[in-house]
Amino acid sequence: MKKIEAIIKPFKLDEVKAALNEVGIAGMTVTEVKGFGRQRGHKEIYRGAEYQVDFIPKMKLEIVVEETIVATVVKIIMEKASTGSIGDGKIFVLPVEQAVRIRTGESGNDAI
Repeated sequence: MKKIEAIIKPFKLDEVKAALNEVGIAGMTVTEVKGFGRQRGHKEIYRGAEYQVDFIPKMKLEIVVEETIVATVVKIIMEKASTGSIGDGKIFVLPVEQAVRIRTGESGNDAI
């Protein structure tokens, strides 16, 4: 099993979620996060005053999948989350040693 963590722009969430549902991804965890990369934030003007926004709002998706569909999920996220501009986000793929469904006690692929 693998855990896919993706940091994407908030307005792309619905499009990514719909595409993942189409290929059978039944569950994911979504968290509102803030951060910065090369973009290093940006300046905004509010009531005539300019100020620096250091952390940019993003959405973090966490999905645990069988190893056989990792490439498909990554490809979908890349296609649907891309705007072609800086700050589109990142995707990380991590190993998962074990998963257990609390309600039934199922483990491994049965738990996801």
